[in-house]
Amino acid sequence: MTVDRKLMRNGNGWALSINSVILGFLDVNPETDMVRYTMENDKLIITKSDKKIQK
Repeated sequence: MTVDRKLMRNGNGWALSINSVILGFLDVNPETDMVRYTMENDKLIITKSDKKIQK
């Protein structure tokens, strides 16, 4: 699956919005789960983290 998205301004940086379909494929609940960003060569890989959000 390939999705092209634009980045959005967020303070001094930029943000990428991840829609609910992609979150579903990753089995990520954004209220309890964290995601992990990994850089490999010239690719950004986003996976579900083993860590949970601390409340």
